[in-house]
Amino acid sequence: MEITGRIIAVLPAASGTSARTGNPWMSQEYVLETHDQYPRKCCFRVFGEDRIKQFNIQAGEEITVSFDIDAREYNGRWFNSINAWAVNRNVQAQAASQDGAAAQPFMAQQPAQAAPSETPFPPAQDNSGEGSADDLPF
Repeated sequence: MEITGRIIAVLPAASGTSARTGNPWMSQEYVLETHDQYPRKCCFRVFGEDRIKQFNIQAGEEITVSFDIDAREYNGRWFNSINAWAVNRNVQAQAASQDGAAAQPFMAQQPAQAAPSETPFPPAQDNSGEGSADDLPF
């Protein structure tokens, strides 16, 4: 899945040592706000020191995040994890087009007129001169 928006918070990194393998680990969480009519916020996690450095996410950046969602149970309660696996910074054009579309009310947007060769139905035929007996009055 993907979500596009602006980073509004960079939370402190968490680190430790795996009890199972003894290897060190690091993760960091970020909060992204969408550009929808009603903006939503999403907190996602980047796991691994190498990915944290590779993505180098900064507050205020416009990005598209590719992520997976997973749920797990702990003491009878369920918790969601949103784990990012890719970050794309080429969203300036997308964000500008979304901002322009969001500024217009939904009902005011008109679909583009199709070219005559692209219309889904052939043009109606004028049968007014034939006077067919099976014509319906409506």
